[in-house]
Amino acid sequence: MEKIKQRRVVVVTGASAGVGRATVRAFAREGAHVGLLARDTEGLHAAAREVGERGGKGLAVPADVADADQVEAAAARIESELGPIEVWVNNAMTTVFARVTDVTPAEFRRATEVTYLGTVYGTMAALRRMMPRNEGRIIQVGSALAYRSIPLQSAYCGAKHAIAGFTDSLRTELIHDRKNIHLTMVQLPAMNTPQFTWCRSKMPRHPQPVPPIFQPEVAAERIVWASHHKRREVFVGAPTVIAIEANKIAPSLADYYLGRTGFDSQQTQDPVSPDRPDNLFEPLPGDFGAQGIFGQAAYEQAATTWLAAHKGTTALAGAAVFGVLAFALKRHAS
Repeated sequence: MEKIKQRRVVVVTGASAGVGRATVRAFAREGAHVGLLARDTEGLHAAAREVGERGGKGLAVPADVADADQVEAAAARIESELGPIEVWVNNAMTTVFARVTDVTPAEFRRATEVTYLGTVYGTMAALRRMMPRNEGRIIQVGSALAYRSIPLQSAYCGAKHAIAGFTDSLRTELIHDRKNIHLTMVQLPAMNTPQFTWCRSKMPRHPQPVPPIFQPEVAAERIVWASHHKRREVFVGAPTVIAIEANKIAPSLADYYLGRTGFDSQQTQDPVSPDRPDNLFEPLPGDFGAQGIFGQAAYEQAATTWLAAHKGTTALAGAAVFGVLAFALKRHAS
């Protein structure tokens, strides 16, 4: 008699909007049961309903990932109601767009607790359940900014760097203990998500992702792909590969280039009030969905596979690009 295949149980943090929302939908299309973590919003519950509409079970569990006890309680509830967690995706984030000197200690702490410690707490909750079973997959949603920092995003870049260091350390421990638990970090490019509408910003103009921009569904497809393949890292999009690999070769050129261009490239021409509502400490009302306001400029596909297999060639090309740009900037400045 043929064995009935069990549906996978997947947890996604930051599931109410952006990349998390797109990832929930992508796993739901596979028929997975999905536990959704985010602060209690309309988007969280709408995302859970979308899982049900696609044939799986969606369980919305309101939780602030910056609180370890809330994350642990959420994990326990998901296993109780949906079953053993097979895949845990750490995606929740928040940020402040501002110069370092304009960010308060409380803002730095909050962005770090959500983006970095939220990943740590999610990983720990997943490990408590996966270790006794000796199986499972944990996916950390990273960024090219985990390798190549840019101006005006010090809190976010610092957190993504920290996630990479934490994940690498844990991976070595799992190897030492011969545990069949796989860690993957999925490094993303600029994404068209609602974060640029609701993030705290102290810039004079409306924040935007650094072009080229990709739709969050591109990231979601690679996250789901990573849940089926044992890869240490997955790079999404040519800009991610170029930024990461070229930075290894010519970091000073990247510093110079970003110092000259990184302010304007992260702002539109539209002014924005410094007092606009944001979700740094409290969620905003409404369902923001997966995509942001930059859809007309966003790509719906990413040429990642070939680039990932030819990282050396791409790195040299990226270094050459940085070299040309830096030379042009120096000529312009002289």
